[in-house]
Amino acid sequence: METSDHIAKLRVIGGDVALDFVNTVDGEPGGETEFDHLRDYGDLVAWGRRVGLLSEGSARRLLQEAEEQPSEAEATYARTLLLRDALYEIFGAVARKEHPPEHSLELLRREECAVLARARLVPKGEGYAWEWPDDGDVGRVLSPVVHAAVELLTSGPLDRVKACAGCHWLFVDESKNRSRRWCTMEVCGTNEKVRRYLARRAAGRG
Repeated sequence: METSDHIAKLRVIGGDVALDFVNTVDGEPGGETEFDHLRDYGDLVAWGRRVGLLSEGSARRLLQEAEEQPSEAEATYARTLLLRDALYEIFGAVARKEHPPEHSLELLRREECAVLARARLVPKGEGYAWEWPDDGDVGRVLSPVVHAAVELLTSGPLDRVKACAGCHWLFVDESKNRSRRWCTMEVCGTNEKVRRYLARRAAGRG
């Protein structure tokens, strides 16, 4: 399965798959976005493969099923955008130490109820975990994203969820002293250093 360049090169820095899902758009979801990495259902499947939610075989089956069920695939893509907007509102608010909007929480609650209704509990390590079978449902690619978002919201380290000071992508700050400000120092951290340097030069010339 070939992966589009914009998916293959997409940085995966969220520290949680729900945040990586939100970070598939550059800019504010629902607003004037600079670039959306999920342009269609195929991109969603490619992203699922990219972040390890789907095996190669599962991804191929989903794409085949999408060809056979184009209206369902289109509906899943529309659902993808709504879910991403809701998760941005929820975890963006969390990063700002605010209460998430009730309508976004309700959308996530409904999604979790729906995906758990299709899930099954399977042995994993010394315990059990939810699993979504390859059952012809083209929307199952979103199931682990929804469940990860609920787990992060209900039992995750919410005090470590932050927004990058440069690009506003969301991430879990896993630094020891919780001082991380950038999605990655190599990108936004470096860009900020350059901006500060140029500002100092301009001020000196003035």
